[in-house]
Amino acid sequence: MQRAALLLTGQAFSLLGSSVVQFAIWWWIVLQTRTGSAMLLATLFGVLPQSLVSIFGGPMADRYNRKALIILPDLIIAGVTVLLSVSFALNWASLSLIFVVLLIRSAGGGIQQPAVQSFIPDVVPESKLLRVNAIFGVIDSANRIAAPALAAVLVNLVPLWAILLVDVTTAVIGVSFVALIRVPRAVVRNTAAQDSVVQSNTVQNDAVEARGSGATAGGTDSAAARPIAILRRTFADLKTGLAYAMHHPHLKGVILGDALTCLMSVAPMNLTLLLMTREYEGINLNLGFINLTTASDKLAANELGLSVGMLLGGALMSAIGPKLLNRSVAQMYAVALGIAMVGITVIGLGVSRNLLVYLIIDVLNGVASAVCVGPMRTVMQSESDESMVGRVFGLDTMLSTLGMPLGMLIFAPLADVIPIAWVFVAGGLLTLPVAWYVLMLSRRDVPQRA
Repeated sequence: MQRAALLLTGQAFSLLGSSVVQFAIWWWIVLQTRTGSAMLLATLFGVLPQSLVSIFGGPMADRYNRKALIILPDLIIAGVTVLLSVSFALNWASLSLIFVVLLIRSAGGGIQQPAVQSFIPDVVPESKLLRVNAIFGVIDSANRIAAPALAAVLVNLVPLWAILLVDVTTAVIGVSFVALIRVPRAVVRNTAAQDSVVQSNTVQNDAVEARGSGATAGGTDSAAARPIAILRRTFADLKTGLAYAMHHPHLKGVILGDALTCLMSVAPMNLTLLLMTREYEGINLNLGFINLTTASDKLAANELGLSVGMLLGGALMSAIGPKLLNRSVAQMYAVALGIAMVGITVIGLGVSRNLLVYLIIDVLNGVASAVCVGPMRTVMQSESDESMVGRVFGLDTMLSTLGMPLGMLIFAPLADVIPIAWVFVAGGLLTLPVAWYVLMLSRRDVPQRA
């Protein structure tokens, strides 16, 4: 309980700061450019590096200290965020510099995300994984609710350079909580044994590389060959993880289902900010407790609607998930249902012509996302062999984050030449067959864990 609480609390602070800064940066880009091409570039720099780096992040989570792989990226991201803050304060900032910072932040996520998901089974019993994943989803959703609201307030009160420092502060707090976690001795011993095998193999492989390249007595050629050997091992690990996951129907279903949903639905969802600024400009909405009039108000409401839905969905999964979804097949059914709901609600966002109806559908889209995300993570954690968890999550991170920019390469240019609502309808319709594919894989027999 204590270890899980420290991990979840640390991630809550880290997510809050990252979300506030992410919203502030994206809103700045949208309000400055109002073009699909700028959103495409922001997505490519903000997402694609995570996909590429996760090729290495997954195997690293299996080989090295997972706690360190959670902490170090946060510290590096905080450092580059400070530099961006200083550039804004001195009026040196530009779109190019923002894209570079987005690239570094995304690359850090490619290492950190597989490490976090692989670290959870180290400190949480298998019987509690679904509940902890659901709570993790609730925390994520709560941060998504607080972050846009906080960002909307801060945007109107303080300059962007000051908002960027929020991420630095929360990163330091989050790192402090994670650093306090004491990993169980059994996990430490197991990790040490794995590292010993890895180091032994590394020495042998490096010796082979050295002999193959005719290493000199000074070791220059051997040193030069070592990065090549590491790269080869990394791709060998990726190949092993891919073969392992694709021969396991449930793992194959959640990984490909996640990737294809990101390609078909999540990519258009990244254009919701553009949809709001184009379709609802000049349209006000008085909800009684708040009056949505400015562009920042509507952008914040858009993010809040999705986040409230994810919070409700995460709370629902936390309450009833452990009882109703205690088997892998039931979890696969939930994943298929969630993906189908995502597709339907994305269509709804496109066809809606009323701001209130749009926000209601936005909430339902968040519920749908939470319904499938928790079971997806639980299937990958519980169905994977311990030695393969990092590679499975690295593969999922790579394919899902790669799906988003690939989808944006198609949908973002279309949004500048056809009505943006059509983009949402097309993406939602293409998502529905993905749910059917996951449902079919859920009915296949799975191999026993080693």
